[in-house]
Amino acid sequence: MSEINLNVEGVELVDLFGQNDKKLNLLRQAFPEIVITSRGSQIKLVGDKKVTQKAKSKFEMMVRALKKHGELTIQSIEELLIGENPFSNKLADSPGNSTIVHGRNGKAIKAKTVNQRRLVQSCEDNDILFAIGPAGTGKTYTAVALAVRALKNRLVKKIILTRPAVEAGENLGFLPGDLKDKVDPYLRPLYDALDDMIPAEKLNQLMTNRVIEIAPLAFMRGRTLDNAFVILDEAQNASSVQIKMFLTRLGPNAKCILTGDLTQIDLPARQRSGLGKAITILKDLDGIGYVQLSEEDVVRHRLVKSIIKAYRISDEAWQKEKQERKEEREKEMKRLDD
Repeated sequence: MSEINLNVEGVELVDLFGQNDKKLNLLRQAFPEIVITSRGSQIKLVGDKKVTQKAKSKFEMMVRALKKHGELTIQSIEELLIGENPFSNKLADSPGNSTIVHGRNGKAIKAKTVNQRRLVQSCEDNDILFAIGPAGTGKTYTAVALAVRALKNRLVKKIILTRPAVEAGENLGFLPGDLKDKVDPYLRPLYDALDDMIPAEKLNQLMTNRVIEIAPLAFMRGRTLDNAFVILDEAQNASSVQIKMFLTRLGPNAKCILTGDLTQIDLPARQRSGLGKAITILKDLDGIGYVQLSEEDVVRHRLVKSIIKAYRISDEAWQKEKQERKEEREKEMKRLDD
């Protein structure tokens, strides 16, 4: 039997333990074989020596994370307790991790992971940037934050957000209303990001005055986009012709970010995505940046990371099996020819 006493200093206890000890109870549920009690800033662990040491280590990581990042989410604790380290890819508060922009109610919007920080830095260093990665990695949100910052700092005169109007594997059929009503459902994620950063009244004013435009990709043809921060979201659903058309719209004083996930292409079976080709032929050009995000950058529910990883492993296994069948057919054809 072992007893460990810990004294918590330098953090708000409600941030560490949670309302009604909700966060502390996660630790108790993870180590039911030991007794965990708290009194003020004191916490006591009683039980088997190895288990209490393990619980102590987890608790100390929670304290360090709260001190370092200023927050400790339920999701982070859940990931920590199942054996992952959700804090390993987080950036410390440092000059390199300064706030991108302040959103509604003064909310500080920052890069939350190493690759998000690379996205911010690459955007500062390049006029065109490809930000590629799975769902939930903050590609669109970070890109929109950068666009809002550029507008607030008067580096550009307008923001243009665009997406291909492609259904995600569904046939929605006829949509009622005028043209705006028909295309808005496809563009909703862009509205959601803006809603988090700009007060509703101000956002409506900016959109009415066309300082901020949100439109389907098809509406970009024929335009010259100068003094603008332009974002092409869901670029994996654009054809090669569309991406070429989009990139050649840029004027002398324009910034551009293309975001996409090459594992979630919603185009019809006979139509190929142009994103992969664009990355291959353009990413090494001077002034064009490329950032690859991964499941480690996921900032949504902890299960999203696990889901993306499971699908990736499944896809890799399928590709390997496909290649093996191809090699077997080639060997059989060669044997028959001989």
